[in-house]
Amino acid sequence: MSNHSDKLNCTENCSHDQFDYFGDYDDDLANLFPIPILIGITVTCILLALIGLSGNIMTILIVSKFKDMRTTTNFYLSSMAFSDLFIFLCMPLDLYRVWQYKPWNFGGLLCKLFQFVSESCTYSTILNITALSVERYFAICFPLKAKVVITKGRVKGIIFFLWSVAFLSAGPIFVLVGVEYTNGTDPLLTNECKATEYAVKSGLLNIMVWVSSIFFFLPVFCLSILYSLIGRKLWRRKRESIRPNINSREKNNKQTVKMLAVVVFAFVLCWLPFHVGRYLFSKSSEVGSFEMSQISQYINLVSLVLFYLSAAINPILYNIMSKKYRVAAFKLFHAKKVARRTPSTVKDESSPAWTESSAST
Repeated sequence: MSNHSDKLNCTENCSHDQFDYFGDYDDDLANLFPIPILIGITVTCILLALIGLSGNIMTILIVSKFKDMRTTTNFYLSSMAFSDLFIFLCMPLDLYRVWQYKPWNFGGLLCKLFQFVSESCTYSTILNITALSVERYFAICFPLKAKVVITKGRVKGIIFFLWSVAFLSAGPIFVLVGVEYTNGTDPLLTNECKATEYAVKSGLLNIMVWVSSIFFFLPVFCLSILYSLIGRKLWRRKRESIRPNINSREKNNKQTVKMLAVVVFAFVLCWLPFHVGRYLFSKSSEVGSFEMSQISQYINLVSLVLFYLSAAINPILYNIMSKKYRVAAFKLFHAKKVARRTPSTVKDESSPAWTESSAST
């Protein structure tokens, strides 16, 4: 499943003795890693949360406040920012489980809910990235048709549909995950938020793992094809174009595609270690390899950090690669100063620098 800390507690086929390597094991606290490593991970995640919360809130405010930023592309980016905000709201419980995966003292509903939110937001992010890339493909390769087909109203409907698919796909979490009691009768020491025994024995957990893998590898495959086709189209136009207005349009398209390609690359880079770690974990369970199990646990710890990095990095990429985004962010932070300026200066808000043709998203 997409929740990374769930992989750290090794709920399926690992015994407590396997984790003596990771430090002083305490059945009451269930620490799997040395304290210095946990402190470093916690500090890093908190810093990412501060960056991610401020950056994603800024993205949503920019798109909602400035009319010229309400483009179809930015609607998708706002949807992704909304998803990332909810991911960071789950961080405290993730960190709690990294430090102490048992006992779980927050009840069964919260155990299910926070993992459902994490799972559905992850699905939503990759679906929005894929839909946005498909839109850019049509806009660049079939510009005349795209003007008619791709409208703001339809994009909003697509985003609503994508979120519905994400919620439905993550729905089985409420059946697969719960509070289980093991190795004792005292619930304060033995309750764990993990995959239920029913989910493991029935095979539903394996099905959910395959679903989350499909949500990663299939979109990545589609994105690779889409950006290859977009790149080929732009290359051909570059060789065929002679008129200045076409060259300017193609320059803007290249800037947009370049930024989106970097966003996709960052997403893949942040998520690949998680899937590698899960593969190693499944293999270690099959062959009973203690060394492979150790490696997979540390890979999953790294993937936890990369998970939150992927939710924090997008606004940074927008700011670096989009001039229009930087200008909008500057206006957002200096809104009070703009209000105090003369009417002629305020009127400049609708200057050509804010038109859709500027080199940005």
